[in-house]
Amino acid sequence: MVSVTAAPAGSRSIDEILAEARTRLDRLDPRQAHQAAAEGAVLVDIRPAAQRAAHGEIPGALIVERNVLEWRFDPRSDARLPVAGAYDLPVVVFCQEGYTSSLAAASLQDLGLHRATDLAGGFAAWQAAGLPVG
Repeated sequence: MVSVTAAPAGSRSIDEILAEARTRLDRLDPRQAHQAAAEGAVLVDIRPAAQRAAHGEIPGALIVERNVLEWRFDPRSDARLPVAGAYDLPVVVFCQEGYTSSLAAASLQDLGLHRATDLAGGFAAWQAAGLPVG
């Protein structure tokens, strides 16, 4: 068993970081995310290929794995995607269960994408809601 030492001063637990990130997000349930996509929001799947292969995908979602997300959506980045040229772009990030996506959406907000948010419950909630999957 690994022993845990005292946390360094000023550090925060992942639960604290997640809670803070979510205070900044207007998280969407699956039906709200589906409607947002119908109205032009970009659904962004940040799951690794193995999760997409095992669980499926949301048709039309843009696949941008988590490790490159900020570079692909920062309007100032030379590595940005063509869709990512504006700070007011509505982006709905999702992962498998809605944890990593909250951190990712908050990171996009830090870049200035003030309309970035995430899908509460992730792909699993989308699928459970009976929404389209492929």
